[in-house]
Amino acid sequence: MSDLSSPSSPAPSPTGKPPLLEVRDLKVEFADADSVVHAVNGVSYTLNEGETLGIVGESGSGKSVHVLAMLRLIPMPPGRLAGGQVLFEGRDLLTLSDAELRKVRGGSIGFVFQDPMSSLNPSMTVGRQIMEPLQLHLGMGADAARKRAVELMDMVRLPDAARRIDQFPHEFSGGQRQRIMIAMGLSCRPKLLIADEATTALDVTVQADVIELVKELKREIGMAVIWITHDLGVVAGIADTVQVMYAGRVMERGPVDDVFRDPRSAYTLGLLRSLPDLSAPIGQRRRLTQIDGAPPDMRAPPPGDPFAPRNRYATPRCFTEQPPLVQPPGAAPGHLAAAWYDLPALIAAETTP
Repeated sequence: MSDLSSPSSPAPSPTGKPPLLEVRDLKVEFADADSVVHAVNGVSYTLNEGETLGIVGESGSGKSVHVLAMLRLIPMPPGRLAGGQVLFEGRDLLTLSDAELRKVRGGSIGFVFQDPMSSLNPSMTVGRQIMEPLQLHLGMGADAARKRAVELMDMVRLPDAARRIDQFPHEFSGGQRQRIMIAMGLSCRPKLLIADEATTALDVTVQADVIELVKELKREIGMAVIWITHDLGVVAGIADTVQVMYAGRVMERGPVDDVFRDPRSAYTLGLLRSLPDLSAPIGQRRRLTQIDGAPPDMRAPPPGDPFAPRNRYATPRCFTEQPPLVQPPGAAPGHLAAAWYDLPALIAAETTP
C-alpha cells in the first residue's frame, strides 16, 4: 500500500451547510495517584444535520467516554479534558460556561442513557421527569408541560398516557422505561440526539420497536443522531455512517454500506467476522472467528497502531507509527481508515489458490 500521509477532508454536507457537530482532536484522560489512563486519543469527525452516526467498538474503546466528555458529563477529577474542540453549531462546548452548557444539554442536544433502571428517579413520577426539561429549557408552565408530556408519551407509543403519566418508574417494563427516556431526550425537539447503548438491555423484539421508533421520530423532527452500541446489526439498521473505535481512536469511518461491504481496517474485519451470516444456506455458512489477544494497557499506549499486536496483517510499521485516518486507494468517497496495509489485497491473496 502506498504511503498515506495526509488526511482526507470529511464528506461535505449534502446541503452544503457547515456541519452540525465537529469534533477536533479530542483527548480525554483519567488520572490517579500512580498513573494516567489515555481513554480518548485524538478523535476527530463531523456530523451533518439529519445524519445518523453509529459508533461501535468493544468496551474501553472510548465510544461512550468521548460523548460524555463532549457534554462535560465525566467527573473531573479523575477525568480531564487533555485537548481538542467540540464545535456544536459553531460554538465550542468545551469552553462554554456551566450555565451556557446547561441550556444546550437537554435542549439542543438530547441524551438517552444506557440503563433506564438507574437513569430514572424512582421517587418521581415519569410525568414529572418528562416535564422538567420542558419547564427548564422552554419555560413552559406546569399545565402546558403536563400536556406536552402526555403528547410525548403518546409519541413513543406508551398506551393510556394520560393516566400513566402519574405512575412511577417501577410500574413500567424495561422497554417502556426506555421509551420514557427517549421521550425525555426528545422533549425539547433537539437538533442532536445521543443514544448510549440505548437498546442493550432490551429483548430483540422490543429493541427493534425502539429502533424503528427513533427512525420515525428522526424523520418527523429532522434531528441528527449519534447511536453508540456494540451491535453491528443495530448500526446496519439505523445508521447512515458508521465509526469504528478502538483504544480511544477512530479506526475506520464511512457510509455504513461501504464499510460493512469493503472493510479497510483489520479491526473492523474482525468485528464483522465475529457475526453469523444468516443469509447463507446453513451448510455454506462460514465459521465464526474471534479476535485473539486483548486491548492495550492505555496507561502506556503503544507508539504505533494500537491494534497491531492482535492484527495478523500488521506490518513492521504498524508497531512503530500511528497511521492517519485517510481514504485508502479504491475506497468509496468518505470511507476513511487508519491502516498501513492494503486489506483487500491481503484478503485476496489468502483466497487465491
